[in-house]
Amino acid sequence: MKVNTAISSPQSSILATNKVLKNTYMLLSMTLMFSAMTAGAAMYFNLPPFGMIATLVGFYGLFFLTAKFSNSALGLLFVFALTGFMGLTLGPILSMYVHAFSNGHELIMMALGGTGAIFLGLSGYALTTRKDFSYLGGFLMVGVLVAFLAGIGAIVFAIPALSLAVSAMFILLMSGMILLQTSQIINGGETNYILATISLYVSIYNLFLSLLQILGVFSGRE
Repeated sequence: MKVNTAISSPQSSILATNKVLKNTYMLLSMTLMFSAMTAGAAMYFNLPPFGMIATLVGFYGLFFLTAKFSNSALGLLFVFALTGFMGLTLGPILSMYVHAFSNGHELIMMALGGTGAIFLGLSGYALTTRKDFSYLGGFLMVGVLVAFLAGIGAIVFAIPALSLAVSAMFILLMSGMILLQTSQIINGGETNYILATISLYVSIYNLFLSLLQILGVFSGRE
């Protein structure tokens, strides 16, 4: 009996990890599609840009509710509420690029393609090597905090160069977060697929926006 337990324990752990991974990517794909739909609706109805305060309150409020109910069916409801809200905030930004640049649609598609390539490449690397990137956690959290504060400073003091530097920082930081988050899933550090989905979604969202801003500066045609 002891031998069977020793054998089955690693197997059950692998099965549990694979289940979390499968559920995470399934839910992530659905939330990304739902977010794209709400962004499209915001563009269609020409919604005005969300203010920074409204965006932060809405995001952190829904994020708190998602985390609080992550072990229940309500967690799924709040996941879609959060990602749908983020899609609504994204719509006006995309509309601005479409109207501000003659190649706005092209910039959006390039940013989308770049985001997809980075996500798939980094996720594939983490899944293939199965390396533990938990050592990046502290550095990434400090980096995100610094970049966030710098981003607020760039908005308040209207410093374009700082804003561009923040976007470049976020591309690197979100790439690191994707490696970290995927590593946590496959190594058993994250066992809740709702929380894993939200973490990856936020990284993808910020990565896309950062790429879009840099492409707008260097490739946009007004």
